[in-house]
Amino acid sequence: MSAALGRALVAVTAALLAGCAGADRTSRRHGDPFPDVFRHLRPSVVLFTMLIPSDDPKKKGHWDEAYGTGIIVASGGWGSQILTVDHVIADARNLRVTISERRVVPAHVIARNEKADVALVETNAANLSVVPLGSSVHAEPGEAIGVAGYPVPDAFADEGLGTATSVYAGRISSVRKDAFELDLPVIPGESGGPVFDAQSGEVIGLAESRFEEEKAIGFAIPIDDAKRFIAHLRGSRVAEARGNS
Repeated sequence: MSAALGRALVAVTAALLAGCAGADRTSRRHGDPFPDVFRHLRPSVVLFTMLIPSDDPKKKGHWDEAYGTGIIVASGGWGSQILTVDHVIADARNLRVTISERRVVPAHVIARNEKADVALVETNAANLSVVPLGSSVHAEPGEAIGVAGYPVPDAFADEGLGTATSVYAGRISSVRKDAFELDLPVIPGESGGPVFDAQSGEVIGLAESRFEEEKAIGFAIPIDDAKRFIAHLRGSRVAEARGNS
């Protein structure tokens, strides 16, 4: 066998092996919808940055940087509305939203429900991707879910790792009173992020909190509670507009 022919056979073999590896990766990816589900959801998951009153008694009157996550639930030429949990934006000032992990725009709170721990934020950023809202009625223990958000974004920034949406795969551990128990922690910065069905990508909850004593256990607000909040708000606005007409 000539040296040239040998090199050609080596090159063909390498190409075939690479092709098989690529096909194998594609096959695995197509067998698991989770990456595709997250890819479609990702543009609608935003990062909140803000200042909140310091809870340090020695820093009375000072403001600390804080972070949270939200999901875009409505958008058009007028701007966009973002759903999150109330405790993320409570008492915040200089509220900013990072869209698609790079575009930073100002935002303001338009409605809050402290008891239900949900809030709606608005920005002038127009025609953005909107999340598909599902229902939490039929959620049950063992259901495969994903949680997306921005865990400790300041720590990632300090390490020069940039701003990027993180996603975690897990399951609903228990359906409790007004909450889903998750087998995933809700890391600071992730509160307000979507808990979504791993198969369909529909949002079925909002990441809310975790136990201080056992940080591996997370909790989420069922999305139907948040949908009722939005529906009530929009109904009130329609009634107000009719009353002013």
